[in-house]
Amino acid sequence: MEKTFIQNRKEQKMAVILEQTENPRGLAFVMHGLGGSKDQPHIQMFAEAFKEKGYTVVRFDTTNTFGESDGKYEDATITNYYEDLEDVISWASRQAWYIEPFVLCGHSLGGISTSLFSEKFPNKVKALAPISTVVSNTLFLDTHPEEELKRWKELGYKISERQSVPGTFKKLNWSFVEDRLQYDLLPNVDKLTMPVLLVVGDADTSTPPEHQKILFDKLPGKKEIHIIKGSPHTFRDPEHVGEVKRILSDWIDNI
Repeated sequence: MEKTFIQNRKEQKMAVILEQTENPRGLAFVMHGLGGSKDQPHIQMFAEAFKEKGYTVVRFDTTNTFGESDGKYEDATITNYYEDLEDVISWASRQAWYIEPFVLCGHSLGGISTSLFSEKFPNKVKALAPISTVVSNTLFLDTHPEEELKRWKELGYKISERQSVPGTFKKLNWSFVEDRLQYDLLPNVDKLTMPVLLVVGDADTSTPPEHQKILFDKLPGKKEIHIIKGSPHTFRDPEHVGEVKRILSDWIDNI
């Protein structure tokens, strides 16, 4: 395992973990969600699933999150996550171990970022696993009561507790919502002709199963959807993590 720091297009420092495999079967990029990091247990689990199947794996901290990269969480946007993904892939393309087409796997905001990349560059992507993915701008409005959005806009930010570090709080600027409302996977979903794996918890209130089914029904190619009983948006329970890993591993065998 090798940790390196690269620069994104804004000359911000980004932390990248490379796990190389001898005679690799392929290359996979693994991406965390909003406020996540490359070191979260479920993100490490995604990477392990690929590694165990003979892939070289790259995972990284975007900017504007709680990892080792530059920026502040409060400034996070889908645009910044997506651009950081493009910049990591661009850096990787100049390395000796680079393989194309590659597999993309992302959780939540990482899910929509990897999917947007796959819509833009379908020939580069062998297969796509957007887990608990954000799907579209209009569906986002369905999961946020009007009153909550109104307060958020008036204040200019929203404060919420960090679930991974109870007793600590995080602030997210209203610019996140304005940016998020620009993005929707559904208009260009016909570009996602590669094999696609969707996984979501049945207790997920951020990117619920109903949203995943809307996306699933529109996917044109080889596709799977799995719903994890009892799991919220982020897989934390070891049983849920194990179940997702088994699903991901089986899927990797078939791409």
